[in-house]
Amino acid sequence: MVSLQTLRTKYGVVLSVIIVLALLAFIISLGPEMGFLGSKDPKVGEINGEKVTYMEYLNEYESAKANMAGDESSEEGVAAISSAAWQSLVAKHFLTPGFEKVGLEVSEAERMAILAGEIPSQTIYQAFANPQTGEYDVAAVTSFLAQMSANPQYQSMWSYLNNAATLERLNTKYLDLLKAGVYVNKLEVAQGVTAANEARNGRYVAVNYNTVADSLATVSDAEIVAYYNANKHKAEYKKLPHRVISYVVFDVEPTDADMAEVEAKALKMGEEFAAAEDIRAFVRKNMGTIGQSYVSAADLSSDEAVVLDGAQYGPVLKANQWVMSRAISTVMGPDSIGLSHIVLAPTAKAEADSLYNALVAGADFAAAAAKHSQYAQTAEVGGDLGVIPFNAFAAELADEFVGKKKGDIIKVENAGGIQIFKVTRMDKAQKYALVASVNVDVEASSATRRDVHNVASVFSVDGKGSIDNFNTAATAAAVTPRVARVKQGDRTVSGLLDSREIARWAHGAEVGEISDIFTVGNSYVIAMLTEEDNTTVIPVAEKQYEISRVLARDKKFAILKEQLAGASIEAIAEACGAEVVAFDNVKYTDYGVGTNAYEPALVGAIANTKSTGELSAPVKGSSVAAVFVVDGISTSEEQTADAEKVRKQAYLEGMFPQLSMMALQNMVEIEDLRGKYF
Repeated sequence: MVSLQTLRTKYGVVLSVIIVLALLAFIISLGPEMGFLGSKDPKVGEINGEKVTYMEYLNEYESAKANMAGDESSEEGVAAISSAAWQSLVAKHFLTPGFEKVGLEVSEAERMAILAGEIPSQTIYQAFANPQTGEYDVAAVTSFLAQMSANPQYQSMWSYLNNAATLERLNTKYLDLLKAGVYVNKLEVAQGVTAANEARNGRYVAVNYNTVADSLATVSDAEIVAYYNANKHKAEYKKLPHRVISYVVFDVEPTDADMAEVEAKALKMGEEFAAAEDIRAFVRKNMGTIGQSYVSAADLSSDEAVVLDGAQYGPVLKANQWVMSRAISTVMGPDSIGLSHIVLAPTAKAEADSLYNALVAGADFAAAAAKHSQYAQTAEVGGDLGVIPFNAFAAELADEFVGKKKGDIIKVENAGGIQIFKVTRMDKAQKYALVASVNVDVEASSATRRDVHNVASVFSVDGKGSIDNFNTAATAAAVTPRVARVKQGDRTVSGLLDSREIARWAHGAEVGEISDIFTVGNSYVIAMLTEEDNTTVIPVAEKQYEISRVLARDKKFAILKEQLAGASIEAIAEACGAEVVAFDNVKYTDYGVGTNAYEPALVGAIANTKSTGELSAPVKGSSVAAVFVVDGISTSEEQTADAEKVRKQAYLEGMFPQLSMMALQNMVEIEDLRGKYF
């Protein structure tokens, strides 16, 4: 029988940090001016021309969290669940309607085939795979459906899984439909064979563009604007709307008095730790940690190794912590253990006892593993697990092997199942310890934090009104303003950890507005919104330098083109003050020639030359202008037409899903305003 928690665990992704009550409180706090208490529902985005409302997104978010085991404990979780919900909305407003328009659908017969495992579905497979064998379990689906009618949570999860599997199937059909149109024609095959088999040798002269003075290739503003406005370049200038903030950080650092106070606390705790009889209880009380596995001298520094003999390590100051540790227990264990195992279900206790007794009496372990073990990967090789270091085992399992010898049979039961082990190798024993540690952080006192907060409070008053006031106040407070760009949809501020609240403030602030004091880690942050740019195209001013370099290169090539004219390549080299350089085995698939590592235009010109002994026209490369002479063309039989067709077809079919998804992404217009609310 499949439990709801099992499904959630299998299908889970780390999701969000905002709890439901906080979300509801935020909705209420927005008040009627935002439309939450009236008839309007604020827009959090737009997909393919359709408005995505606050409540629509929130419902999708809650659905994803409920059905995908959302973990609301970190900013990474917020980003994960937010992304899952948003992608679901993109599918709803764009992909699904598009599939309907082209006549794609998933029939009831297909749905049943998916559930039966006849049509592969990663969504359904992940939810109903047998944890022991890794195989899809149709019986688990049947069991789940039998419970669904009486369980609303199961109904919700089934709806979610069914919709996800349907979308997955539609997407597969769409890609297969497009892939069926991929065809490599005879001309492409011939070109591929030629590119792979033909190589050229010869000589070339290359002159770098930087040999031409910039003053000879000046670019006017009008030329830059004309280049920018050309239709073929417009796609290069798309961007997301953004807001610019200036912010200052008031770091809260411990004073000398704070450090002395922490040191005294750590030393006292060290004395109590050394005197503690119940080490586990002491560690739990003081928020310490207990190792998951045993460690040996090789795993510890020479100072820390004293724990192996029962002594306490520390307290010692390391970085910003006072650290101390003791051994909870010590054992003599092997360096490595060779094991075979048999895995049984947690409920198979009677079978496990019978099998254990038979193996102790001398039954063939490999044969028993092949017949009884539910872990297919090792059952196929007689249960062999290989050789495993002793410190790789969890301490509870490692204890089972202490004092054992080669040939011993060991039965271990836990919540995950029952395992019967056979020791096939036992290396020389050495001392191990299970180590418990307690750390005391070196941090600022509440008085120090209050003092820094007071300084930040003064700044927040003096810095209001304008960016000039903000910068003047920063100078007075001895902090340096930093600048960050928060793009539409950004959940954090680049360069600031745990900055979700600052990003949300920035999405809703007015230009010139100063923020409240944000607590970010051990620091206080105050920001001012200095710029709001809602355009979706990069302005020409930001592209001016880049475009000017392209146009300057074109002008320099025009100058060098005249210099590269001559009767012979030797005469050209002499006139340009350059050298004639030999090249060999240049193929169409190369990226560069000689020391010019990236010059595809030059490679293409050489590879497409059909005659020998003729001086080429000047070639405009990435960094150089060049001329060349092909002296010889050699042909090999590295690639056949049949092999090239197979290679090209496989390449195109492999690239097609990625390229088609990129094309779909370019088709849909998306406005993402979630950052203002969530």
